Amino acid sequence: MNSFFAGTSILYFLGCLALGVLYAWLLYRGNKNLDKKLQYGLTALRIIAVTAIAWLIFAPLIKTLNYTFDRPVIIIGQDNSLSVGQVKAAGFDQKLYEQHLKVLKDKLSDKYEVKTYNFGDSVADGFDFKNQGKLTDASAFFQKIKDEYANRNVGAVILATDGIFNHGGNPLYIINQINAPIYTIALGDGIPKRDVLISNINYNNIVYLDDDFTIEVQVQAFQSESENTALTVSQNGAKVEQQNITIAGNSFVKTIPVKLHAGKIGMQKYTVQLGTLPNEMTTKNNSQTFYIEVIDGRQKVLLAAAAPHPDLAVLKEAISLNKHYEAKLVLADDLSSTDPSKFDLIVLYQLPDAQNISTSFLQKVTGLKKPIWYILGAQSNLNAFNRIQNQVNLSAANGSLQEVYPDFSNGFTSFNLSEEDKKQFSTFDPLLMPFGRLTVNAGATPIFNQRIGKVVTQQPLLFFTNENGLKAGYLMGEGLWRWKLSAAENESEPSSLNDLISKTVQYLSVKDDKRRFKVFTSRSAYDENESVQFNGTLYNESYQPVNESEVNLQVKNEAGKVFNYVFSRTENAYQLDAGAMPAGNYSYTANTSLGGQKFAAAGLFYVNALIAEYQQTTANHQLLNTISKQSKGKLFMPADLLKIADEILKNENIKTISYEDRKYNELINIKWLFGLILVLLSIEWFLRKRNGEL
Repeated sequence: MNSFFAGTSILYFLGCLALGVLYAWLLYRGNKNLDKKLQYGLTALRIIAVTAIAWLIFAPLIKTLNYTFDRPVIIIGQDNSLSVGQVKAAGFDQKLYEQHLKVLKDKLSDKYEVKTYNFGDSVADGFDFKNQGKLTDASAFFQKIKDEYANRNVGAVILATDGIFNHGGNPLYIINQINAPIYTIALGDGIPKRDVLISNINYNNIVYLDDDFTIEVQVQAFQSESENTALTVSQNGAKVEQQNITIAGNSFVKTIPVKLHAGKIGMQKYTVQLGTLPNEMTTKNNSQTFYIEVIDGRQKVLLAAAAPHPDLAVLKEAISLNKHYEAKLVLADDLSSTDPSKFDLIVLYQLPDAQNISTSFLQKVTGLKKPIWYILGAQSNLNAFNRIQNQVNLSAANGSLQEVYPDFSNGFTSFNLSEEDKKQFSTFDPLLMPFGRLTVNAGATPIFNQRIGKVVTQQPLLFFTNENGLKAGYLMGEGLWRWKLSAAENESEPSSLNDLISKTVQYLSVKDDKRRFKVFTSRSAYDENESVQFNGTLYNESYQPVNESEVNLQVKNEAGKVFNYVFSRTENAYQLDAGAMPAGNYSYTANTSLGGQKFAAAGLFYVNALIAEYQQTTANHQLLNTISKQSKGKLFMPADLLKIADEILKNENIKTISYEDRKYNELINIKWLFGLILVLLSIEWFLRKRNGEL
């Protein structure tokens, strides 16, 4: 660190000195009483004191220069993934490679600051040659460099990998932001080896009971032309499908559809297996396991009517578009033999009817606590309608009908309709509603109010009620087929009417979860390198979330082994990070108590095995060469990696950077200067007084 006065020029200093000389000369020029030596000494003291005082006035700043030297940082990233460990080029010596990489680090450390990392599915400090990473994410390594060394003098990056990157983004998109040459060490073998493998399986996580579903298996083969293998699919250990495959070509890729049947409820384990070939490089990529949850969760909707009507076709089509719903239409005499308790939602289309065909059926419906959607029309028996429910009363005197247009209610929030849909409904043809006086429970939630001609009323047209948790829907007119024609004229896709019917059915049929204790995983499927996260909520009798009680969790794997955990408390709930778990199917049970009551919650989840490192075994040295050239680095083979040190040493762009830091401080903050002035003036005063000058 160098310090010097730079707040004023030398001229200011000479001016202050001249002022001090002038002041001392005027004071001592004619003094005959003092000894000459003493006079000269007092003159000098006065010159120094006055110069210092003047300098404080005219030169109040002092500049300090700090020089910081930043040595280049050399960053070594070593691939610690499974693919590097399982595929090695001919003549590759693992121990020698590890020794050379450590020697390279030591050699560079003499002149540079060297940082070492290993990366696979995550980035960690130091070298690690166990090669246990389930994935290879090089972009995370470069992102770490970008984040942690943004303002550092990064001289070069040394990347030892096979070029197989199967997680994160393409590293080519981020290396330009590093601004340093990248020297790559080409590990692995770039020559394809004899191998057959399952590279990917496309499937749905959830299917419905008794459905047929298709999975797509992508098979690859290298250096195996004209060979035959068999693709076998097993469910819970039992073979359910097999296909023979003839490999055409030394670089073979084929997607094979396999049709399966969901015949059993619950989590089903499927294993896809390829028959092995002689002298395969590895057989670890010949099989893949995945889990599919088979549920009987399809909501069943009953469309009940006394006679056919075009509206019924509109309703059934719209409901059936959602694969989670199944609509069944029952008419006339078939109503009496239908059991409404087997359905999740009952649509009473113009029931009760004027001919009283549905009397026995309605008696069965009345005793059920099922959500009902009432749709009225010309064939409705309004008196009977008023008796079977207590939320709506429609008194009609002469049985006539009136045209009613929909007008969207701005206060409706139970589900969302797009602004475009709202505009379209305002242009639709009218429904035909029984003419009469309508009285509705004050708690009703309207979607559409009635517009008669150009007059908008506050009488609802389509609305919902909720009595003690039991939902009901009401459409006060018939003619949905007219709305369908209007939607077709507007060429709306998807149909706004279908969307309205689907969301109405979904809102009415969904069951409110009133459980006081809930525990669930953040999702139903995890990869084996991910942490399994649990969330829990406990409610008191007022249904307010509380977390005073301790919550215990037991997780059981397929072998029956139990793992015990205790939840952590959050602000008013519970949370648990169970960490990563081996691949497999798991069940869990959580227990707690509150106010003397015991509560339990259970569920399922599964962990997928990661086989990405086995799905590509041919090293991508071309990508490594591109990375090096794009960053002005160079590609090296493992046997030559020690030459990287010489390459870096002769790179003139990799050098120490000197940073200059300038700081300005006020001179008045230098306390010792005040002390010096005080001492000088005190000595002068003492000597003058001693010699009788004061």
